[in-house]
Amino acid sequence: MQTPSSTIDIDPNLKLVDFDQVTPEQLKAQITEAIDSGNQFLDKLDEQFEQQPDAVVQPQPALTDIIEFDHIGLNLDRSWGILSHLNSVMSNEDIREVHHEMLPLLSAFSTRVGQNKPLYTRYQAIKNDHTFFDALEPARQRAIELAIQSFELSGVALDADKQSDYAEIQSQLSTLSAKFSDNILDATQAYALPLGKEQLAGITESGLAMLKAAAEQYIAKQSETGKSLEDKPEYVATLDIPVYLAVMTHADDRDLRETLYKAYVTRASELDNHKNSKDESLDNSQVMAEILALRAKKSKLLGFDNYAQVSLSRKMADSAEQVESFLRDLAEKATPAAQRDLEQLKAEAANYGIDNIEPWDTAYLAEKVKQAKFKLSQEEIRPYFPLPKVIDGLFSIVNKLFEVRAVEMSDKVSLWHDDVRFYQLFDKNEVGDERLIGGFYFDLYARSGKRGGAWMSGFQARYEYLGASDTYSQLPVCFMVGNFTPPTADKPSLLTHDEVLTLFHEFGHGLHHLLTEVSISDVAGVNGVEWDAVELPSQFLENWAWNSEGIALISAHVDSGEPLPKSQLEALLAAKNFQSGMQTLRQIEFALFDLLIHAASPAPDYQGILSTLDKVRDDVAVTPTPDYNRFANGFSHIFAGGYAAGYYSYKWAELLSADAFSRFEEEGVFNAATGQAFRDNILAVGGSLPAKTNFENFRGREASIDALLRHGGFVDDKDGEVA
Repeated sequence: MQTPSSTIDIDPNLKLVDFDQVTPEQLKAQITEAIDSGNQFLDKLDEQFEQQPDAVVQPQPALTDIIEFDHIGLNLDRSWGILSHLNSVMSNEDIREVHHEMLPLLSAFSTRVGQNKPLYTRYQAIKNDHTFFDALEPARQRAIELAIQSFELSGVALDADKQSDYAEIQSQLSTLSAKFSDNILDATQAYALPLGKEQLAGITESGLAMLKAAAEQYIAKQSETGKSLEDKPEYVATLDIPVYLAVMTHADDRDLRETLYKAYVTRASELDNHKNSKDESLDNSQVMAEILALRAKKSKLLGFDNYAQVSLSRKMADSAEQVESFLRDLAEKATPAAQRDLEQLKAEAANYGIDNIEPWDTAYLAEKVKQAKFKLSQEEIRPYFPLPKVIDGLFSIVNKLFEVRAVEMSDKVSLWHDDVRFYQLFDKNEVGDERLIGGFYFDLYARSGKRGGAWMSGFQARYEYLGASDTYSQLPVCFMVGNFTPPTADKPSLLTHDEVLTLFHEFGHGLHHLLTEVSISDVAGVNGVEWDAVELPSQFLENWAWNSEGIALISAHVDSGEPLPKSQLEALLAAKNFQSGMQTLRQIEFALFDLLIHAASPAPDYQGILSTLDKVRDDVAVTPTPDYNRFANGFSHIFAGGYAAGYYSYKWAELLSADAFSRFEEEGVFNAATGQAFRDNILAVGGSLPAKTNFENFRGREASIDALLRHGGFVDDKDGEVA
């Protein structure tokens, strides 16, 4: 799949960052300069408006101004994108301080742009001249329509005093979201539990290696802070996801599992006594309540009843009622399967003297059932998924589907960490010549200073500028980030199948960003795509990690190179829908909770947040949750990310992705023509058309829930009846 990078140079159109030279202060200066340039442009528009308030704006000069302003904004997008990225993957006091210092400035500028009437009237002038507008390319039309909507949601029509209120709300929200994220990261990294050897029973070899590495980091950290340890622990449990899951899935010590579970689900809550480096509380309780109150206040300013209405105004779904109905209907269909899942766990629990299954038992018992029922152990198949092999196989799969080729170029670029890898992505043009279409970074291992989870950041979109005196073009570049088990001295990172799915998921997002043919950055790649459709390509690509032909490409034993044995492959595929009922209800629980707290009026306080979550659990969960569980205090997706009143998007897009993949099931999972159709109608067009249009252009009809129910194991394949 890859070729030697020594024969290929880095294309200047990638506009790569020299991470060896980047400093927080340098980025601060660049951000400030970019904001100043943007303000100068807006000052000019305001001055023209004041001098000639009744002047009629013509569409062609209006378009010229819009294009010029977009180009000015490129430097801000870039410098802020780099700083935000480093704050997520290499957070330290210097980076965090500059990041937080810039937030109010960025918020103020963003609000000024969104409320600038002279700029808004230029978009209106283009949209209202039907002859001119209809002659524009569809991507430009879509960008203008979305921009007008964004102006309206930014309060452009508000009175001056209300615009000032809106600006203050936006500034506070940006600061509070950053505070929420800081608290959960600091709380996660503050926890360390030294273990005795008697607590290690059942934990796998790879798990023990992680616990040992965590102990070394713990000892070093104590030394840095001047603390001396009389007894240096050999093993330490932390709340970093790979370590946490290693204990929760395999540790025989039930008390240990409960201790770690309680620590994890009370992070950044009133039950968490840890402090940050400034000796401040990490409790997110009041932060959450303030965020919800400010979102509600903003909604009222804009003429909406609640924040859910604001959020859904730019999504595929029509209303909160429609979303709630979708989620509750899906919960009803998944509940019988979830109850069967629970019965499986109960039967297994009896073998371990567990009378009442608690949350700290489910992963442990599920692993035991997998081993007993399917003869499948995540730990036994882990050696068959060494990360280098998985990556090579992933590249082979996307080559078969979309005729793109990835070439590693890590030795020719500067990187923010030694673990990071960089690749260029190529395809072929109309005459068969290879062309560069973009680049991407992999930062895949868990480490200190890096926030948890996995994500794709499309920090640089495809873009072309044809100015009066100069031209500029850039190719798309993205960051794909994970928190997988790191390699050891003698072994590469060995993935669980769940981690394989995560890698495929993020690469699906990456392809959406990189394979765009749109050069207007506002609607290129993932930009401009409705939030409840943006998960379609990511969930779609996961299907090839569940397909026997796909698994053959991504698996080989780390030592022998032997393929995954047939018995293990059959067990893995047979276990695809294992616990899918309970997992689906868990996602619905999160989505309903998110929707309801944002649809409530007035916005709930902290106790209201907790009671809403309790009520949702009563409605959909099949197992009880301890009173001390403070999951909401770490729900970064909705309090520090872009999923507020939109977490349902995962299930909504899962419907789309399952239905899209059903065409491959009909025509062949590696059918090149079907792959090209998906690329042309979904990946290439990005946000330049409504997601509903893109999907129907690919599928030839409206989306159907049938494939989702079938893939989830909630209906019988033969007659379609609910199982």
